[in-house]
Amino acid sequence: MFQSAAVFCGSKPGSDPLFSQHAATLGALLAQHKITLVYGGGNSGLMGIVANAALENEGNVIGVMPKSLVEREFKHDRLTQLHIVEDMHTRKKMMYSLCDAAIILPGGYGTLDEVIEMMAWNSLSIHDKKVILLNSAGFYDPFVQQISIMREKGFLYTDPAHAFTVVDSPEAIFSNRLS
Repeated sequence: MFQSAAVFCGSKPGSDPLFSQHAATLGALLAQHKITLVYGGGNSGLMGIVANAALENEGNVIGVMPKSLVEREFKHDRLTQLHIVEDMHTRKKMMYSLCDAAIILPGGYGTLDEVIEMMAWNSLSIHDKKVILLNSAGFYDPFVQQISIMREKGFLYTDPAHAFTVVDSPEAIFSNRLS
Protein backbone atom coordinates (compact mmCIF):
# COMPACT_ATOMS: atom_id res chain seq x y z
CA MET A 1 0.00 0.00 0.00
CA PHE A 2 1.23 3.52 -0.66
CA GLN A 3 2.37 5.78 2.19
CA SER A 4 1.06 9.10 0.83
CA ALA A 5 -1.66 10.03 -1.61
CA ALA A 6 -2.29 13.26 -3.46
CA VAL A 7 -6.03 13.82 -3.62
CA PHE A 8 -7.23 16.04 -6.44
CA CYS A 9 -10.83 17.23 -6.24
CA GLY A 10 -13.15 20.20 -6.42
CA SER A 11 -13.02 23.28 -4.24
CA LYS A 12 -16.81 23.12 -4.53
CA PRO A 13 -18.89 20.17 -3.26
CA GLY A 14 -20.73 19.48 -6.52
CA SER A 15 -24.42 18.73 -6.89
CA ASP A 16 -24.56 15.05 -5.89
CA PRO A 17 -24.45 14.31 -2.13
CA LEU A 18 -22.48 11.14 -2.93
CA PHE A 19 -19.47 13.30 -3.88
CA SER A 20 -19.28 14.72 -0.34
CA GLN A 21 -19.97 11.33 1.24
CA HIS A 22 -17.15 9.71 -0.75
CA ALA A 23 -14.76 12.58 0.12
CA ALA A 24 -15.48 12.18 3.85
CA THR A 25 -15.10 8.40 3.71
CA LEU A 26 -11.84 8.70 1.76
CA GLY A 27 -10.36 11.15 4.26
CA ALA A 28 -11.26 8.88 7.17
CA LEU A 29 -9.87 5.79 5.44
CA LEU A 30 -6.60 7.52 4.56
CA ALA A 31 -6.14 8.44 8.24
CA GLN A 32 -7.13 4.98 9.47
CA HIS A 33 -4.59 3.38 7.09
CA LYS A 34 -1.89 5.88 8.19
CA ILE A 35 -1.60 7.26 4.65
CA THR A 36 -0.57 10.92 4.48
CA LEU A 37 -3.06 13.08 2.58
CA VAL A 38 -1.47 15.61 0.23
CA TYR A 39 -3.98 18.00 -1.27
CA GLY A 40 -4.57 21.58 -2.40
CA GLY A 41 -4.75 23.13 1.07
CA GLY A 42 -8.28 24.52 0.91
CA ASN A 43 -11.08 24.30 3.44
CA SER A 44 -13.98 24.45 0.99
CA GLY A 45 -15.77 21.95 -1.20
CA LEU A 46 -14.58 18.38 -1.53
CA MET A 47 -11.06 19.52 -0.64
CA GLY A 48 -12.19 20.69 2.77
CA ILE A 49 -14.34 17.63 3.35
CA VAL A 50 -11.56 15.12 2.65
CA ALA A 51 -9.04 17.09 4.76
CA ASN A 52 -11.41 17.55 7.69
CA ALA A 53 -12.33 13.87 7.71
CA ALA A 54 -8.64 12.90 7.73
CA LEU A 55 -7.91 15.37 10.54
CA GLU A 56 -10.90 14.17 12.59
CA ASN A 57 -9.40 10.68 12.39
CA GLU A 58 -5.95 11.89 13.48
CA GLY A 59 -4.50 11.76 9.97
CA ASN A 60 -1.44 13.52 8.63
CA VAL A 61 -2.58 16.21 6.17
CA ILE A 62 -0.27 18.30 3.99
CA GLY A 63 -1.70 21.19 1.99
CA VAL A 64 -0.03 22.89 -0.97
CA MET A 65 -1.59 26.17 -2.08
CA PRO A 66 -0.45 28.91 -4.44
CA LYS A 67 -0.45 32.45 -3.05
CA SER A 68 -3.17 33.48 -5.50
CA LEU A 69 -5.64 30.94 -4.07
CA VAL A 70 -5.07 31.48 -0.35
CA GLU A 71 -8.22 33.61 -0.03
CA ARG A 72 -10.24 32.17 -2.92
CA GLU A 73 -10.08 28.56 -1.74
CA PHE A 74 -10.21 29.48 1.96
CA LYS A 75 -6.84 28.25 3.26
CA HIS A 76 -7.21 25.50 5.85
CA ASP A 77 -5.80 26.53 9.24
CA ARG A 78 -5.61 23.15 11.02
CA LEU A 79 -3.32 21.15 8.73
CA THR A 80 -0.26 19.16 9.77
CA GLN A 81 1.68 21.22 7.22
CA LEU A 82 0.70 23.94 4.75
CA HIS A 83 3.05 25.00 1.97
CA ILE A 84 2.26 28.34 0.32
CA VAL A 85 3.89 28.28 -3.12
CA GLU A 86 4.34 30.76 -5.93
CA ASP A 87 1.98 29.34 -8.58
CA MET A 88 -0.09 26.37 -9.81
CA HIS A 89 2.85 24.73 -11.58
CA THR A 90 4.87 24.75 -8.36
CA ARG A 91 1.83 23.41 -6.48
CA LYS A 92 1.39 20.45 -8.80
CA LYS A 93 5.10 19.64 -8.90
CA MET A 94 5.31 19.70 -5.09
CA MET A 95 2.17 17.60 -4.69
CA TYR A 96 3.52 15.03 -7.17
CA SER A 97 6.85 14.89 -5.31
CA LEU A 98 5.13 14.37 -1.93
CA CYS A 99 2.89 11.48 -3.01
CA ASP A 100 3.21 7.81 -3.88
CA ALA A 101 -0.19 7.71 -5.60
CA ALA A 102 -2.94 10.06 -6.72
CA ILE A 103 -6.64 9.70 -6.02
CA ILE A 104 -8.94 11.76 -8.21
CA LEU A 105 -12.39 12.73 -6.95
CA PRO A 106 -14.95 14.76 -8.90
CA GLY A 107 -13.93 18.33 -9.64
CA GLY A 108 -13.68 21.02 -12.27
CA TYR A 109 -11.03 22.33 -14.65
CA GLY A 110 -8.21 22.18 -12.11
CA THR A 111 -8.94 18.57 -11.21
CA LEU A 112 -9.06 17.57 -14.86
CA ASP A 113 -5.76 19.38 -15.49
CA GLU A 114 -4.14 17.56 -12.58
CA VAL A 115 -5.25 14.06 -13.58
CA ILE A 116 -4.22 14.59 -17.19
CA GLU A 117 -0.80 15.86 -16.14
CA MET A 118 -0.30 12.91 -13.77
CA MET A 119 -1.17 10.49 -16.57
CA ALA A 120 1.01 12.35 -19.10
CA TRP A 121 4.00 12.37 -16.74
CA ASN A 122 3.55 8.63 -16.15
CA SER A 123 3.42 8.09 -19.91
CA LEU A 124 6.63 10.10 -20.36
CA SER A 125 8.35 8.24 -17.47
CA ILE A 126 8.79 11.47 -15.52
CA HIS A 127 7.32 9.56 -12.61
CA ASP A 128 5.47 6.31 -12.05
CA LYS A 129 2.62 7.07 -9.68
CA LYS A 130 -0.54 5.01 -9.30
CA VAL A 131 -3.54 7.08 -10.49
CA ILE A 132 -6.95 6.10 -9.09
CA LEU A 133 -10.18 7.65 -10.34
CA LEU A 134 -12.93 7.59 -7.72
CA ASN A 135 -15.86 7.38 -10.11
CA SER A 136 -18.53 8.65 -7.70
CA ALA A 137 -22.00 8.31 -9.27
CA GLY A 138 -20.39 7.65 -12.68
CA PHE A 139 -18.77 11.11 -12.74
CA TYR A 140 -15.75 9.92 -14.73
CA ASP A 141 -17.59 7.66 -17.21
CA PRO A 142 -17.31 10.21 -20.07
CA PHE A 143 -13.62 10.80 -19.27
CA VAL A 144 -12.85 7.09 -19.36
CA GLN A 145 -14.74 6.83 -22.65
CA GLN A 146 -12.73 9.73 -24.11
CA ILE A 147 -9.45 8.06 -23.12
CA SER A 148 -10.63 4.88 -24.90
CA ILE A 149 -11.42 6.90 -28.02
CA MET A 150 -7.96 8.48 -27.93
CA ARG A 151 -6.46 4.97 -27.86
CA GLU A 152 -8.76 3.68 -30.64
CA LYS A 153 -7.82 6.63 -32.85
CA GLY A 154 -4.11 6.01 -32.38
CA PHE A 155 -3.09 8.91 -30.15
CA LEU A 156 -1.81 7.04 -27.09
CA TYR A 157 1.47 5.18 -26.82
CA THR A 158 0.38 2.93 -23.99
CA ASP A 159 -2.72 1.00 -23.09
CA PRO A 160 -4.97 3.22 -20.96
CA ALA A 161 -5.59 0.24 -18.67
CA HIS A 162 -2.07 0.92 -17.33
CA ALA A 163 -2.62 4.68 -16.98
CA PHE A 164 -5.22 4.61 -14.22
CA THR A 165 -7.55 2.46 -12.16
CA VAL A 166 -11.26 3.22 -11.81
CA VAL A 167 -13.10 2.46 -8.57
CA ASP A 168 -16.69 3.18 -7.55
CA SER A 169 -16.16 3.58 -3.80
CA PRO A 170 -13.44 4.79 -1.45
CA GLU A 171 -13.36 1.36 0.19
CA ALA A 172 -12.31 -0.23 -3.11
CA ILE A 173 -9.08 1.79 -3.05
CA PHE A 174 -7.97 -0.14 0.01
CA SER A 175 -8.78 -3.59 -1.34
CA ASN A 176 -5.95 -6.03 -1.93
CA ARG A 177 -6.02 -5.57 -5.69
CA LEU A 178 -4.86 -1.93 -5.41
CA SER A 179 -2.30 -2.43 -2.66
